[in-house]
Amino acid sequence: MREKFKKRFLYLYTGELLAIISFILISCLLNLVYPELQLFSLYFFWGSFFLLEFILLQGIIYWRAKWKRLRNENISITPNKIINLLKFLKKINILLIFLCPILLYMDFLKCYQALPLKGLYISGFIYFFSLLEYINYYHIQLSYDNISDIRYLLKSKKLKQSCICKDFNINKNQ
Repeated sequence: MREKFKKRFLYLYTGELLAIISFILISCLLNLVYPELQLFSLYFFWGSFFLLEFILLQGIIYWRAKWKRLRNENISITPNKIINLLKFLKKINILLIFLCPILLYMDFLKCYQALPLKGLYISGFIYFFSLLEYINYYHIQLSYDNISDIRYLLKSKKLKQSCICKDFNINKNQ
């Protein structure tokens, strides 16, 4: 069972790392191939993109800490310093979530005459995806990608509490 969790934590942390790198490459390629989207000129794009990358980075920190602790100490309990860091980063996430609509408004003010709507749609999708990632990490697990998660979902017919949220509750009770 320990080896199974080690593999799972490693998979999750390297997957988030790969996602960060992939999203950077895709955004650069998208901007290069479709300059008419004007992605890199939109404040909303940069705010949404930073929010997404920032949340994925938190996933890397979390899953790497769990993997490393299980590998080195044979326990999967998240270290308190990581819990405290994530509690702080959660507050930063909320600030960034509220900042993005302000950036969208700034884009409207800056270029209301020639607003790149397709670029805004892409930025909006990134923002929405960021919100889902935030919920998935800090509130309710939205990603069910293995058999035990799917069995739980089918049996209980309800979504799980996220792992970070569980760790916050455990940490609060100690």
